[in-house]
Amino acid sequence: MPGHRDFVSNGAVLKCMFGMAPSTLTVIRPVTQIGKQPMANIMDFAPMTNIAPFGMCQSLANPTVAAATAAALGVLTPMPCIPATTAPWIPGLPTVMVGKMPALTKDCKCMCMWAGMIEITFSGVV
Repeated sequence: MPGHRDFVSNGAVLKCMFGMAPSTLTVIRPVTQIGKQPMANIMDFAPMTNIAPFGMCQSLANPTVAAATAAALGVLTPMPCIPATTAPWIPGLPTVMVGKMPALTKDCKCMCMWAGMIEITFSGVV
């Protein structure tokens, strides 16, 4: 069983492999609390609602980055990040339910449709 610091809460710090800045997780339904913050579940993956932008995006799979890079004659040109997550965090912890869904733990990952893997660098639990 994971320790309480393995669970993720509102305010967790996120990192995308193609982002140029860290981001934060926002949990909007305070069903369960941990460390005086709402606890996250695997369904907290909505772009802009749950997952804030990561500064500038460097992924050539992102059409805006690809277009800007082409216009710069092949010189990688980062563009503003707009997270494009379309599936829940994986794997989650199905033995602990938060709002009827598996709890989000610090080892979970979420994929952006522009090929970025998002991970949790700080769980938000103190």
